[in-house]
Amino acid sequence: MEKWFADDIRENLCRIEESIAEACVRAGRRRDEVTLVGVTKTVDAERVNAALAAGLTHIGENYVQELLAKKPLLNLDGVSLELIGHLQTNKVKQVLPQVDRIQSVDSLRLASAISKAAVNVGKTASVLVEVNIGEEESKTGLPKEQLFDLLAQMSEMPALSVEGLMCIPPFYEKSEQRRKVFSEMYQMFLDIRDKKLDNVNMHTLSMGMSADVTEAILEGSTMVRVGTALFGARNYAK
Repeated sequence: MEKWFADDIRENLCRIEESIAEACVRAGRRRDEVTLVGVTKTVDAERVNAALAAGLTHIGENYVQELLAKKPLLNLDGVSLELIGHLQTNKVKQVLPQVDRIQSVDSLRLASAISKAAVNVGKTASVLVEVNIGEEESKTGLPKEQLFDLLAQMSEMPALSVEGLMCIPPFYEKSEQRRKVFSEMYQMFLDIRDKKLDNVNMHTLSMGMSADVTEAILEGSTMVRVGTALFGARNYAK
């Protein structure tokens, strides 16, 4: 297997930072308005630590078991660890104390389980609600027409802080198609913010990945999740 050294990841991180900065200039936004999350699915701890040493401050894991196994090996001082993958309710108690935020809340059942677990451990759980913006059967996420009702119910749950929305859009070849779906997501983000629900603060819009970072930022993303462009192709054979 190809060996990735710290210099490779540092150079990749610099290129990604340049892309984000350029997109922010095009959008008339400040660079500090967009947070970069390094997606570490299947990435070994050595490579993750190289990215952290190079200045990465946020990482996102997809799978609970991988997160729990990898976390003790990571240098996480001053780093935010986020769960960005689908979360089953029976794993909420395991993962809640281990992460700074859960980005993938997509049902009332899951939101209730997180609230209950947070109360039990004396912690306020920071969460994002995942929207299935492309209405794809193969993807998780809440149907967009159910978003407001779920948020209204979540606003009354104890020990829960809703901080924004997340999405994984369909794959589109054309930039204008990507921008259209991101624009729709941003409009929902603004609409919810205007509702001023208790415990619902729309300050994080997590959208955009390696292939569509620029389009996401141009359409209002405040957080982009980048894996392949930072760490290289994933190795699923491990």
